[in-house]
Amino acid sequence: MQVKKLKYKQGIAELSISDCHIERGQHWGIFSSHSQCSALIVRMLSGELQPTSGDISGLPERIACVSLELQQSLLEEQLAKDETDFQDSIDYGSTVEQLILEMGCTESELNDVIEKTDLNTLRQRHFKQLSTGETRRVMLARALVTKPQLLILDEPYAGLDVAHRAALSELLNLCAQQMQLLVITSREDELPSCINHVALFDHRSLTQQMTLEEWHNHPIKQHIQKLSQQKGGSVFELLESYHQQQDVPNPLIDMRNVKVEYLDGLIFKDLTWQVLQGQHWQVRGPNGCGKSTLLGLIMGDHPQCYCNDITVLGMKRGSGESIWDVKRQIGIVSSALHLQYRVGCSALDVLLSGFFDSIGLYEQPSKKQVQQAQHWLDALEMRSLEKESFRALDYGQQRLLLIGRALIKQPALLILDEPYQGLDFINRKLVHCALNRIAQANLSQLLYVTHYQEDALGAIDNFIDFVPDSEGHRIEITK
Repeated sequence: MQVKKLKYKQGIAELSISDCHIERGQHWGIFSSHSQCSALIVRMLSGELQPTSGDISGLPERIACVSLELQQSLLEEQLAKDETDFQDSIDYGSTVEQLILEMGCTESELNDVIEKTDLNTLRQRHFKQLSTGETRRVMLARALVTKPQLLILDEPYAGLDVAHRAALSELLNLCAQQMQLLVITSREDELPSCINHVALFDHRSLTQQMTLEEWHNHPIKQHIQKLSQQKGGSVFELLESYHQQQDVPNPLIDMRNVKVEYLDGLIFKDLTWQVLQGQHWQVRGPNGCGKSTLLGLIMGDHPQCYCNDITVLGMKRGSGESIWDVKRQIGIVSSALHLQYRVGCSALDVLLSGFFDSIGLYEQPSKKQVQQAQHWLDALEMRSLEKESFRALDYGQQRLLLIGRALIKQPALLILDEPYQGLDFINRKLVHCALNRIAQANLSQLLYVTHYQEDALGAIDNFIDFVPDSEGHRIEITK
């Protein structure tokens, strides 16, 4: 594959590649300091976008992609087909089997790819019932059954637990014997061993090409780490400048003998747990164990919160409390929220919506709130996107805005479910640094979910662990 003098420019989006040649048998890791650049690479190599000038030659006929944006699109398609209003039961969408079969595979190919991607126990599970990590494996299975000659993977490890990340590396090493791989990642050590070349992009262009060995010793990694720490400090200083002490009840969360069970099995039971003032908690466990269910109980988004003994911020579930009274003091970042935020409001309005806990902006903000949101755009280096539609931004830019939306109102409780998904290297480190300082200074109390040990926050020393057992998962609490 040969790329010559390629340029793409539309609005604020821009990408330039002067010369890049990828030989047959080479497998490349692509590392970008900006998520928008990664999104453009995927869309151009897959043929979705045509360059403004230059050309790409030698692309194979069969190209498959796996990305967070494609995953988001599939979820939106499933929501668009939702027929819950026209039937007596909830429409949870297509099953895992149906989604893979619609890609044109045979039954034997279906069984093979389900085995490879560890989806056997989820064959009849509906797409909207899957965790983020489970959904990622479905997207990979759908790509593999098309028998691509070139497989482009944008952040393929995002949302996967430790075991499934290791399994994915093994699977990609096997795939490399049959197809060419391009793996785009924001984590410098997250590449399967089959990768032998690395391309570096800044926010607009290809800057360097090197062997994997040269990449391991590259000084840019230390430079980017330092840069993101500086930016993270700016976000924290902004938070601190607007901080107002809040009077919150103690405990913030009180759960007694909580149990969640579906028709097809028990999720967890006998959970008695309190979050006291000054405590920050990390929730750990494998894909599909119930972490997001636990957060849904706290937010009031899960229907079984009303048949359990749960008190959040002094308000007992099922006692006639308004869900908005609770959410007013909570900030949240999650894949579920990201999916729900399907509106075309501007980047500035996304931040302003955090003051009103709304999807989109439907109330008139004050001048002070507008000024504060503009300060946030400056801190996130997104001021040039102030009037851009949220829907027109790439996944990483959207996620960064949603993090700002959660933080802008200085919530008493900050719930972060895999917050770094889709973020590029700089912004991932920026957010990580800012969150750690928020926890250290107790500006908000954190309830934090991540599958990566490197993302653990030093300021958090309380843990809830979901441990598989014969019934489902038991929960272990460590203080």
